[in-house]
Amino acid sequence: MQRLAMDLRMLSRELSLYLEHQVRVGFFGSGVGLSLILGFSVAYACYYLSSIAKKPQLVTGGESFSRFLQNHCPVVTETYYPTVWCWESRGQTLLRPFITSKPSVQYRNELIKTADGGQISLDWFDNCNSKCYMDTTTRPTVLLLPGLTGTSKESYILHMIHLSEELGYRCVVFNNRGVAGENLLTPRTYCCANTEDLETVIHHVHRLYPSAPFLAAGVSMGGMLLLNYLGKIGPKTPLKAAATFSVGWNTFACSESLEKPLNWLLFNYYLTTCLQSSVNKHRHMFVKQIDMDHVMKAKSIREFDKRFTSVMFGYQTIDDYYTDASPNRRLKSVGIPVLCLNSVDDVFSPSHAIPIETARQNPNVALVLTSYGGHIGFLEGIWPRQSTYMDRVFKQFVQAMVEHGHELSSM
Repeated sequence: MQRLAMDLRMLSRELSLYLEHQVRVGFFGSGVGLSLILGFSVAYACYYLSSIAKKPQLVTGGESFSRFLQNHCPVVTETYYPTVWCWESRGQTLLRPFITSKPSVQYRNELIKTADGGQISLDWFDNCNSKCYMDTTTRPTVLLLPGLTGTSKESYILHMIHLSEELGYRCVVFNNRGVAGENLLTPRTYCCANTEDLETVIHHVHRLYPSAPFLAAGVSMGGMLLLNYLGKIGPKTPLKAAATFSVGWNTFACSESLEKPLNWLLFNYYLTTCLQSSVNKHRHMFVKQIDMDHVMKAKSIREFDKRFTSVMFGYQTIDDYYTDASPNRRLKSVGIPVLCLNSVDDVFSPSHAIPIETARQNPNVALVLTSYGGHIGFLEGIWPRQSTYMDRVFKQFVQAMVEHGHELSSM
């Protein structure tokens, strides 16, 4: 609340200066215009505070997890104040990549081999200057999973690494096959239903640092992949805890929402072209099994998945693939503490598809549902360049699990 008050005072001061120096005569000079502006500002502020700024809905499967979050991750129970001039879902989604900063991060790249002869590109931030965890063998490690066509260069990933650096943690980014500039060695890419590559990465990282607390965070499709992995493996994972952000819970509902005319124009078509560009770079690897000319004519993600992804991974139909890819059906089997942040206005993940009742049945799951925030948006403050609500949730949760996670087992 203090932050919002400061922002509103700053906005009022800037408005006053503008009126004083730029608007001296005419309509505004008469005082009528100033009265209208001030009246509108007061009305807007009242509407914003009563209808836009709200506490998130916290849904947990057990009182223990709920109390733990209230004690050690209080941001999930505090009012979220979206950016006052950009709180609508599509605006938040479109603006975030352009307005948020990109912290400088120096990576160490590692290519690891897979059982089928392929390779996976990992980008490490070792945090060698960590003062809290100088012993590399016990330095907490956070595995980060970007979105659909994302890599370690995404702004939201860079922010997570910057926050982890402040905490003294080490990070490693799992780049899906073929998207980070490395060559494809086999005719295979990735999808959120097939967790084999993620399992390979998790076991590889754990073998390197078996004594270090190990957590994971996935964004959008990366979160879907992470949840599908956790749902398949249950408690038998080296991961201590996990967090997901803006996950698409039901792939059918996501696809249907993104195919609405405005959403198709703003998001679907662009993402389809990104997927096409990603696979076209390795076109020669797929021509024997997939009609690539047909793939390049796709006009939506669903068409791309029907012509490429479902064929690549051996599904009989697109419906079979979308059923297997939806993490809502595996949430009940998650066996470690998982926090899932979603905005109910996210056009990528419609609110009616969020598995609230399933979450209530699993003591390891907590859903944090904001009224606004869009898809990987969660902008806050007058000029939301340095930090978002999502960033604060990430930082508080991973710190809580590293420093106080033992409390959950004793509750």
